[in-house]
Amino acid sequence: MPFVRIDLIRGRRPDEVRAIADATHQALLDVLDIPERNRFQIITEHDADHVIALDAGLGFERSDRLVMIQIFTQSGRTTEVKQRLFHTIAEQLEPLGISGEDVFIGIVENGPQDWSFGFGRAQYTEGDLAVPGR
Repeated sequence: MPFVRIDLIRGRRPDEVRAIADATHQALLDVLDIPERNRFQIITEHDADHVIALDAGLGFERSDRLVMIQIFTQSGRTTEVKQRLFHTIAEQLEPLGISGEDVFIGIVENGPQDWSFGFGRAQYTEGDLAVPGR
């Protein structure tokens, strides 16, 4: 059950924003094999001068088409799966006019005890939901 935050530079049309969210979710479905309704996304648009994303010394420039994605998910996925997810997200965003240098992704992992889906309860640890991958 990933929780995804997508940060964009302000200026895209609403249909473009939705297409980015849809493409990101499709990559999660394809690679992580999650249920389709496990969709939890927050999309935030920022003024251009409120986003700083350099190249970390890799030798490329980013544009105002930058998409920064944080994926909060349960631990346990292999490095290979994460790399495939990174690749698939970038591949899904490319037809939307977002080039590879403008795709920045980070994964934050935690455990089933760290999630509440409502009512102030921990549904994984209380047994209401099956823990993914177990």
